[in-house]
Amino acid sequence: MNTPLNKIALVTGAGSGIGRAAALGLLNDGWTVVLAGRRAEPLQALVAEAETRGQTALAVPTDVTEPASVEALFAAIEARFGRLDVLFNNAGVNAPALPMDELPLEKWFSVLNTNVTGVFLCARAAFGLMRRQSPQGGRIINNGSISAHTPRPFTAPYTVSKHAVTGLTKALSLDGRAFNIVASQIDIGNALTELSERMTRGVLQANGTTAPEPMMDATHVANAVRHIAALPLEANVLNMTIMASAMPFVGRG
Repeated sequence: MNTPLNKIALVTGAGSGIGRAAALGLLNDGWTVVLAGRRAEPLQALVAEAETRGQTALAVPTDVTEPASVEALFAAIEARFGRLDVLFNNAGVNAPALPMDELPLEKWFSVLNTNVTGVFLCARAAFGLMRRQSPQGGRIINNGSISAHTPRPFTAPYTVSKHAVTGLTKALSLDGRAFNIVASQIDIGNALTELSERMTRGVLQANGTTAPEPMMDATHVANAVRHIAALPLEANVLNMTIMASAMPFVGRG
């Protein structure tokens, strides 16, 4: 990866999992990284870890579903650094795997508020900052999912949310052209994190059986983020699918 000079990146959901891995990768590439997430403790721990290596990170506890919280996050970025070069729109949640008529409506709203509205609010704020900063432009990388292509059983809220992210990514790609703002989507399948570890013990399959699934290390996703982030704005990876090679996704599995 090329080491950036005075480049600023923001990672949402940076306290754990894919977000933490991506933040560490960007820090190792020389980025100054703003860490956003609901829990302050893991963000501050990551800042302390970065500082021991002479890296620069800023923790800003943020709830991406709250417009005022997102506004405060981007105000802090602009006040401290004056610009933003890359947003990794990573924060997301899931819902219990239940038939949709059994799913509590609050779980539906939680997924849509985080995975769609939260992604939109951060993209909207990043778009505004990237549009008015000098030099103008920047890159927005959205965390998609293989669910943006194919659902798992009983995952309607998550599947709907990731289809919406695809639409937003395309809209950003089109609307950003006039301002040198580019957008990418990384569709991720079976990255091993604290939340996905259960899949190694068995997950519901389309044929009604339960089976363990192959997983990949989250650092592979982080490396994909690093690659896209390092591209010049004249080039873009619009869509990327990165997945555990043997997971049941292609064809009949």
